[in-house]
Amino acid sequence: MSSLNITSWFDKSTLKHLRFPFSYHLMPVFLFALSQSTNFNWINTLTAFLILHLIIYPSSNGYNSYQDKDETSIGGLKHPPKVTENLFYATLLLDLVGVLCALLVSVNFSVFVLLYVCISRAYSYRNLRLKKFAVIGFLTVFLFQGAFTFLMVSSAVTDFSFENFFTLNNLLCMSVASLFIGSVYPLTQIYQHDADKKDGVTTISYKLGYLGTFAFSSLMFGLATGLLFYYFDKKEQLTALFLFLTLMLPVVIRLFIWFNKVRKDTNHANFENTMSMNLMASTCMNCYFLILILNTNFRWF
Repeated sequence: MSSLNITSWFDKSTLKHLRFPFSYHLMPVFLFALSQSTNFNWINTLTAFLILHLIIYPSSNGYNSYQDKDETSIGGLKHPPKVTENLFYATLLLDLVGVLCALLVSVNFSVFVLLYVCISRAYSYRNLRLKKFAVIGFLTVFLFQGAFTFLMVSSAVTDFSFENFFTLNNLLCMSVASLFIGSVYPLTQIYQHDADKKDGVTTISYKLGYLGTFAFSSLMFGLATGLLFYYFDKKEQLTALFLFLTLMLPVVIRLFIWFNKVRKDTNHANFENTMSMNLMASTCMNCYFLILILNTNFRWF
């Protein structure tokens, strides 16, 4: 045991594959759940945020990299370094630490985190590999990075009980969260068709094709916006919807411009354009939900 050097697992290659900055793109669902919570516990909220964004999400990224052993661009890494065994051990340690630290928040949150970890590994694990099936892989991400994450975060930031949680409002929010994820996820696969196919992975984007991916993502976004309209209309908070439409307008315009470029030349469905689009969408979403969180405290509208 004395020869065990855990710090050596977190070498330069491992740290790159954990892709900590990529957690920024998973923040919108956390902030959405927080924006729709009342009387939230700030200590638990901060703890849950750090556990998810600095431990669980990076571990999921790293484990996916370990299983894929990509040599071409992946989300957040244009030139991924060679994967080593250190990455595998680092992700195991991070998952264990994440689940145990989640107990500081609540037992429910810890169980939800453990379930998220198990599904994340099933998504990537070579002998199961849910990601290799177009529809199953899509639904896994759609449900667990969307609706389930909304549930998981809500269980951490407020007093939670299964009996009281599944109201119409919360079910609407969970659906919106999944639809937002569903609108972005296929676009993140659009530049990896060839690499995924060589690896035996058939993504939803590959099945839809380049133009079909844009159409499908637009449909998901449209459905999310429609449900959001119903939700805020029900709560008599239409100002929140108009704010959403205003902040997301640059994303819609950018997406339309990108679509036109890809329609004329599929070479524009590349890593740079994908990451740029993803960054803009995440930033606008994060800003929107942060404004809603502030409004919960200061009641601007």
